[in-house]
Amino acid sequence: MSVQHYQASQFKQQASDALADPQLRSNFRGAMDYLQQKRKVAFSDEQELAQLREHAENIRQRCLSKLPQLLEQLEKNCQANGIQVHWAEDASQAQQLIAELIQQKGASKVVKGKSMVTEEIELNQHLENLGIECVESDMGEYIVQLAKETPSHIIMPAIHKNKQQVADLFQEHIKGFDYTLSVDKLIQTGREVLRTKFKQADVGISGVNFAVAETGTLCLVENEGNGRMTTTVPPLHIAVTGIEKVVEFLSDVPPLFSILTRSATGQQITTYFNMISGPRRAPERDGPSEVHLVLLDNGRSQAYADEALRKTLQCIRCGACMNHCPVYTRVGGHAYGTTYPGPIGKIISPHLQGLEQTSDLVTASSLCGACEEVCPVKIPIPSLLQRLRHDAKLPAAKQAASLKGQASAASSLEHNAWRAWAWLSTHPRFYNWVMAVGVKFAKYLPMPMGEWTRCRSKPELAEQTFHQKMKQRAAKQASESLATIKKGAS
Repeated sequence: MSVQHYQASQFKQQASDALADPQLRSNFRGAMDYLQQKRKVAFSDEQELAQLREHAENIRQRCLSKLPQLLEQLEKNCQANGIQVHWAEDASQAQQLIAELIQQKGASKVVKGKSMVTEEIELNQHLENLGIECVESDMGEYIVQLAKETPSHIIMPAIHKNKQQVADLFQEHIKGFDYTLSVDKLIQTGREVLRTKFKQADVGISGVNFAVAETGTLCLVENEGNGRMTTTVPPLHIAVTGIEKVVEFLSDVPPLFSILTRSATGQQITTYFNMISGPRRAPERDGPSEVHLVLLDNGRSQAYADEALRKTLQCIRCGACMNHCPVYTRVGGHAYGTTYPGPIGKIISPHLQGLEQTSDLVTASSLCGACEEVCPVKIPIPSLLQRLRHDAKLPAAKQAASLKGQASAASSLEHNAWRAWAWLSTHPRFYNWVMAVGVKFAKYLPMPMGEWTRCRSKPELAEQTFHQKMKQRAAKQASESLATIKKGAS
């Protein structure tokens, strides 16, 4: 089953297509308004929210400052619990590791709980190419899988679809489906199909929200129960996570969990919170006989090596920045062409794909600051976007040399224009002369403004420079003052 792919390098065209789709825009507008209101109600006490955000940020920064040691501690304690730990440097290694674990068991059927990291490494497509059936067990993920699409939101994958579109999908793909627009009946239909898949599955694959170094515990946050089914019913459980998800202590989890759920869906607590600490032991009757943990780098070490960009790794994947972003709300997730869309995707994706592919994304922001204002761990997204914009344009000779694709959007013409502007700005006499001449003759010259005037009126040029106007005003005021003095004297 081929999946429709979008490319980050095609963001402008994809955004344009999204803006021209009234149904898509309506779906997102309604969903974002709803989620914004839910979060507002969940954090009605502003003082409590400020304290929670400060605490959560401190936890994430402390854990990241010790990341190498904590990963070693996590591996040691997981192994002591019977969890086998594997390391993957990139998506290809992770794909190979997971496929080998499945093939060693002679398995052919896999159920997968919601996991953005497995989306990141395109695991479904890889397993399908090997003849292994991999079914998404999260309802939203299941819907987009039927539609041959990728998730458009990190928390609510099918948020871009309404109930009629889901009903049409079910009618096309589910045998014996009794067409209905009842949301409850649609959900029930999906659950019945997935219940059979859980029973048939040889392997369950999940993500990880928090990996606790102190105890070797894997924490999984969910609402549908599919995470618990995925990690307990099949005999083999494979958990996949980015290396940044590790926390130091078990006591670090409750404050992060509390602010995650309220930021994501406005819930005080999710329906399920799973703590996985090993395979089934005698005389236990439930759970997998084997548990494996795959720790993925895939560009995260690159972000970690830079003190400023390291803040990107603080993210706990709540999606609040997307829900409040004026750009994401209007173009949706698929327009970005990346696994992680929206504001957080714009600062994560350059590390995963390089700036050469994502240079348009870092400029797809008004820098309004709404994302930073709602981020539960206080990631300074606007300032990081400015840093990435700088890196994308930085001339090769001046690179700080850490980010793949750095200076890929550099232009010698643009660079020289800014150098000339910088020189003029520091030489007032020349600046004033150039501006005075420019104002006099610019109206006779063509002014190509490209995309700027496609949706805007062309601005009219002033007849005088700012300095000329101020000088004229000062002369007028001096003249009026002198006239007043003369009048008083007479």
